[in-house]
Amino acid sequence: IWLGARAGARAAGGRVAGVRMMIQRPQLEQNMKDKYEKLDIGGKVIAEYIWLGGLAAETECGYPECLDPTDIRSKTKILDKAPSSVDDLPVWNFDGSSTMQAPGNDSEVFLKPVAMYKDPFRGGDNILVLCECYTPQGQAIPSNTRANAAKVMEKAAHLKPWFGIEQEYTLLDMDGYPLGWPKSGYPGPQGPYYCGNGSDRVFGRELCDAHLKACLYAGLNVSGTNAEVMMSQWEYQVGPCVGIESGDQMWMSRYIMQRLSEDYGFRVSFDVKPIPGDWNGAGCHTNFSTEPMRQDGGYEIIKKCMERLEAKHEEHVRVYGVGNEKRLTGACETAPITEFSWGVANRGCSVRVPRSTEADGKGYFEDRRPGSNIDPYVVTSILVETCCLGD
Repeated sequence: IWLGARAGARAAGGRVAGVRMMIQRPQLEQNMKDKYEKLDIGGKVIAEYIWLGGLAAETECGYPECLDPTDIRSKTKILDKAPSSVDDLPVWNFDGSSTMQAPGNDSEVFLKPVAMYKDPFRGGDNILVLCECYTPQGQAIPSNTRANAAKVMEKAAHLKPWFGIEQEYTLLDMDGYPLGWPKSGYPGPQGPYYCGNGSDRVFGRELCDAHLKACLYAGLNVSGTNAEVMMSQWEYQVGPCVGIESGDQMWMSRYIMQRLSEDYGFRVSFDVKPIPGDWNGAGCHTNFSTEPMRQDGGYEIIKKCMERLEAKHEEHVRVYGVGNEKRLTGACETAPITEFSWGVANRGCSVRVPRSTEADGKGYFEDRRPGSNIDPYVVTSILVETCCLGD
């Protein structure tokens, strides 16, 4: 397991240093789990408060940077009754010095509930609660990227921005090798794995399907899944979602994935280039439109967006994923990170415009630059700022 630790010193390239260790997870029989999960809790409601840890949204470099998209923290609160809305949920707190989000001499960080979902792990009236992090004085802490994103989305609310995000990920054994790969060597070349079927081509479908159903149960707008180009690489799509809901649902979907990995004994990697060489990296392609783009004449608005995106290409790629230069090389269905390009139905461009958008004169576009380890709050908000609030 790769255990990241920010201990004052950072590795070359400004990344977090760490140590590589093997962890063996004990397996608990299902009947043992059922014994306790079926107990009557007397009408109480279990609320799992969830927030982004210090490495999920780090700002030491001067701009938001997601060093670890799996750094999602949670703690359990017991409620006397089911809340009717998120406004009924109490503010809580945690020790921010243990998550790299506060100093030890002033460690209290407040958890403000902003969204709630059905809990697919505990069932019943139990809930998952997504929270923002604030100081006791009411200021958003630096890692609270949702606070700024919510302001951006509020400014553009009249445009009804829609997002559909394609989250790619790679499943690994606990020893760090991709699931199903030989321990010394490589599987056959890419080609048969994308949307493939069969015991010699597809590994991890059970986790992919469980994640899909758990997300749908929770109330997330997951619209599909598929096996990806590299063996043991998968994708799920979240959206369309309006405004801030996109980032909320993306982070919650990642939390659910992490929790499921505990049950299945797999590791989930959001590394943008988990395997060097002629193997596809992992992206988080972000599909975007506004109501004017979806109406007649919208294609002309999209063309203007391309000009704005080109002008701010460097600003965008800076927040489009740590290590993304390993993925955006101009090979494996990517455009070079140093250049901006767009085209119709071209998956080798920075931004792809669907053929249907060109034909209908309206629709959406797909920004193919974001890597799998992005902070979706940052990516969705910068797209809105560049395309909608630039004037």
